[in-house]
Amino acid sequence: MSDENVLFQVLDTHLDTGMRGIPVGTCKTSFVDPVDGVHYAGYPIADLSNVDPEDAAFLLFNKDMPNENESRMWKETLAECSEIPSGSLDIFDSIGIGQGHPMDWLSMGIMSLARAEKENDISSDAVNLIAWMPELMARLFMSRGGRGDIVTPSNPSLGMVGNFVSMLGMKGEEAIRAERILRSFLVLHMDHGGGNLSTFAGKAVASSRSSLFASIASAMNALSGPLHGRANQSCLEFVQKVGTSDPDEVEAFVRGELAAKRPIFGFGHAVLRAEDPRATVQMKIGEEVCPDDPLFATVRTLREVAPRVLGENPKISNPNANVDLVSGTLLYNAGFRKPEYYTTFFGWARVIGISAQIVDERKSRGGKGVPIYRPKYLARDQPVRRL
Repeated sequence: MSDENVLFQVLDTHLDTGMRGIPVGTCKTSFVDPVDGVHYAGYPIADLSNVDPEDAAFLLFNKDMPNENESRMWKETLAECSEIPSGSLDIFDSIGIGQGHPMDWLSMGIMSLARAEKENDISSDAVNLIAWMPELMARLFMSRGGRGDIVTPSNPSLGMVGNFVSMLGMKGEEAIRAERILRSFLVLHMDHGGGNLSTFAGKAVASSRSSLFASIASAMNALSGPLHGRANQSCLEFVQKVGTSDPDEVEAFVRGELAAKRPIFGFGHAVLRAEDPRATVQMKIGEEVCPDDPLFATVRTLREVAPRVLGENPKISNPNANVDLVSGTLLYNAGFRKPEYYTTFFGWARVIGISAQIVDERKSRGGKGVPIYRPKYLARDQPVRRL
């Protein structure tokens, strides 16, 4: 028996499973507890939900929360680096209004910034990209909306989220609500261990010593898929489809979807075995900012009904709410009425966490960095043949 046949017999249950659960490296930024959810550098995510996004970013890069002086200096650094390299985002004007998914634009926008890459200084590239993201996001939104230039010039003194909201021209109560929701959204979505697809894809590309911009663009391409980051878009569309908050009607709808073998969006998680703390936090925000919103009322009922119905199936290990159940509804209430844009917010958040992980891996092994990723694939059903 050949060595490869022996490997097949030993590993067959782990092959062609997307490497699920197979350790391939270490992660310093975050980990996911099956009950308590994601932790950033040891801090439970629920404890961080109200911190400034900039401070959460500092935590992921430095593995500790900033003190008052460190926070101020870090925010000043981001503000000083915030000016987009001239002409970088002109690509948005040449694509054509409404052409392609917004995630494609996000990836191309990040790649366009590679013209400003710092030679052999990936940490500076990471800081710069994080500083440029608010304007990149605003330019993406405004260009796709056909309004061309940003209504309001960039003002980094407002903070990452405040600047983005201001550049979109939001004002008054609308701006306050949008900033409240987005600040928490960014913090909750920044990182989630090292093995999710977008993070792994970004780190794998970076292991070839590709630029940070190429690596993060690759991560955004991975995130754009319907099985990954686009789930928050699908979940809002699912909530809209439910169309009621009556418990009996919601239960009938859920059972009907299950009978038709269609997914119940917003529930279940690959690692968690309890309700995602990020969902719990966002439900509290919903009760704070939009308790009477009909869509939020539907979410509230789904959260009560769906776990009970899904729990009837012994094959479902976690029938509880995940982060996507609430996030799309909150973004909709914040004034973002096109669900296809929601994954770009997820991408904005993950730019921070994935960049931190790439920097960690580039500095590992005494500065040599993680070797290029090269998993082994075994040949299957390929007998030697001759013409």
